[in-house]
Amino acid sequence: MAKGPEKNTKNKALHTKLLNRKKAKIQEEKKQRALRLKALVTKMNQQKMDEQSDNQ
Repeated sequence: MAKGPEKNTKNKALHTKLLNRKKAKIQEEKKQRALRLKALVTKMNQQKMDEQSDNQ
């Protein structure tokens, strides 16, 4: 029985590598965004507490 053409595993491997790199980049950006947001919320809460203590 004749086999079909060889599969193009090199391009598939490169494509998978690029997709994994893209996913990792997006995940890292989400982590950084969450950290920035958390820092901002903490800062705003601290300012609120300072303002309340100044008013009393």
